[in-house]
Amino acid sequence: MRPPAQDPDPSGTGDETDISAVFTSLMEDSAEELYESAPCGYLSTLMDGTVARINARLLGWLGLEREAVVGRLRFTDLLTVGGRLYHETHFAPLLRMRGEITGIALEMNVAGGGRLPVLVSSVIKHSGEGEPLLIRTTVFDATDRRAYEAELLRRKRQAEQARAEAEQARAEAEAAHRRAEADRARLADALAVLQQSLLPASLPAVPGMETAVHYHTASADQLGGDFYDLFPLDGARWGFFLGDVCGKGPEAAALTSLTRYTLRAAALHDAAPEAALATLNAVLHERYTAGGDPRYCTAVFGVVDTGADPGRPQVRVASGGHPPALVLRSTGEVEYLATPGGLLVGVLPAAPFATASTTLGPGDTLLLYTDGLTEARTGPGRDSLYGEEALHAFVAAHAPAGPQEVVTALTGLLDSFGDGLDDDTALLALGVPAARPRPRTATSHDR
Repeated sequence: MRPPAQDPDPSGTGDETDISAVFTSLMEDSAEELYESAPCGYLSTLMDGTVARINARLLGWLGLEREAVVGRLRFTDLLTVGGRLYHETHFAPLLRMRGEITGIALEMNVAGGGRLPVLVSSVIKHSGEGEPLLIRTTVFDATDRRAYEAELLRRKRQAEQARAEAEQARAEAEAAHRRAEADRARLADALAVLQQSLLPASLPAVPGMETAVHYHTASADQLGGDFYDLFPLDGARWGFFLGDVCGKGPEAAALTSLTRYTLRAAALHDAAPEAALATLNAVLHERYTAGGDPRYCTAVFGVVDTGADPGRPQVRVASGGHPPALVLRSTGEVEYLATPGGLLVGVLPAAPFATASTTLGPGDTLLLYTDGLTEARTGPGRDSLYGEEALHAFVAAHAPAGPQEVVTALTGLLDSFGDGLDDDTALLALGVPAARPRPRTATSHDR
């Protein structure tokens, strides 16, 4: 910060000396005092999380004594149950991988039974030889931010209610009609942007494989709950998932975001499909169902391994209450990859998840879909569901087909349902390109 502008002193002394003295007095705070009285919490932990140092500001927020914390507690001991699980499945793995992580929202326990919402940033300090020594963490009180977010959600609900009332009163006045339409257009634009932020912008290229994806939005003025993703686990393995959360609107969007990031973080910790779903189940149950606000989802999580045989990747999937995947073989045969018995994710504290495996050869395609497709209403009275048998027959009529071919065909099918399609639908297809016939060598008989 610079001092206020002054008239220049020809001698270069006088006021400049006084200003320097003022700034010197302002900077007399010791480093220790700055650490202890900083406007944020500071703590340093060993690599196993044991608290080595903590400042007075954070101790005051938590209502703890220094002697009861330093050398006795770990960082995770200061967090709520949900915060500990998030720390182990997301925060800690990313910190070890990146060396630093910033702006993570957690909750810390306060003496007496309260909770303190915080934003946490951590960085690993290394020795001159590159060995990790300790973790330095800053903690910011996010109470005001949490209140601000709650106020935003409340105002959004008020806006939606006002829009609904305006639509009901359209016939009463032309001015009210125009106002309602304008509100609806602004909300639709905002929801469209938000919906896109909940899905990956594009799928990564998987060596030796083809992929295709499609997301059909049934309503422009409601956030859907379908989700999908494809991401690398290591040089030869790729994780993928697809699913559908309960409900619609802002609550479904929050659940969708939590589900996607939890599955990605869980895969970094343990890439086994059933383990990833088990972690998601624990997170959803602890955050929602155990608190009396049950929220759940259906999901398929899989791993494709191209390492053993690049031309014939191995696929293993686990399912939690989700429709079974379809496999289109290069021979034209179509089969369901059965995963019976998997429960909805998030309903019970511990739930079993069904698993299945298959091998994709050249020309084979694996298709995942959400139930918006099979539950589309058909028939003259829109009183029949499309169903899995009809889907099997439709796909069989197009087999064999690569990922883009089958997704294009299903996109046309979704469009044909018209207003009978009242739920969002996500499609994700992975396949191995069909083997190309080798060119024949020209002979005298060919000429």
